[in-house]
Amino acid sequence: MSELPTDLPADLPADLPADLPDWLRPVAEGARQIKGSDLTAFLPPEGREVRRGAVLMLFGERDVLLTERAHDMRSHPGQVSFPGGSIDPGESVEQAALREAQEEIGVDPAGVELFGSLPELWLPPSNFAVTPILGWWRDPAPITVASPDEVHAIHRVTLEELFAPEHRIQVRHPGGWMGPGFLIGPDKDVILWGFTGGILTRFFDFLGWLPPVADPPVHDLPDYMLAEYVRRTERAADDDAGDGMNGMDILEPNE
Repeated sequence: MSELPTDLPADLPADLPADLPDWLRPVAEGARQIKGSDLTAFLPPEGREVRRGAVLMLFGERDVLLTERAHDMRSHPGQVSFPGGSIDPGESVEQAALREAQEEIGVDPAGVELFGSLPELWLPPSNFAVTPILGWWRDPAPITVASPDEVHAIHRVTLEELFAPEHRIQVRHPGGWMGPGFLIGPDKDVILWGFTGGILTRFFDFLGWLPPVADPPVHDLPDYMLAEYVRRTERAADDDAGDGMNGMDILEPNE
């Protein structure tokens, strides 16, 4: 992984936390420079009422914190994502991201230093506008699965491990969607894809940190991740509703 992308200035803004690790400073500056269109083709439409949410991209010692939803949940089973969810009335996006991380896996907000955000991104099928909030885990405290009914596992994945060519894949969804993915977990059998996989791929590619991989292997999603897709497709067929669901439908944050 390169030390500092050549297109980012060496003199970074003074409003960053004074003790932010050097390796995270280009991450902060990249977040200031990147546009929503660099991350996705779907941006919140002007003048349209949307549902708003926030996720926490929490970095530790050159790693990132991810959660894996319970495999038998009705909504987004097994989806790997950043902690996050809907913004409550009166909350800021930063407050919502920290609250959700605390409620889901016990992250102590007092040990987290926020240092930026990515542009708001839109998920058309759910009309969800999501803001990724960047945090440095300055003082990590023990975390645990607060609700086994909702969270199957917690993953702390080093960036070196995440970016390793042998862990990079293409994911094929039966609805016709293809996109970038990663293999994570102790046995590298957990698929990270969709909304979260896309953010990680495009943001770190923007920074110049993601090595190119020629012809990554194609992986199909496991059955437990497709239960929601199957239900919606069958319901659409029963109702003669037509198109069913595409890959973007299961990329929204937890509610």
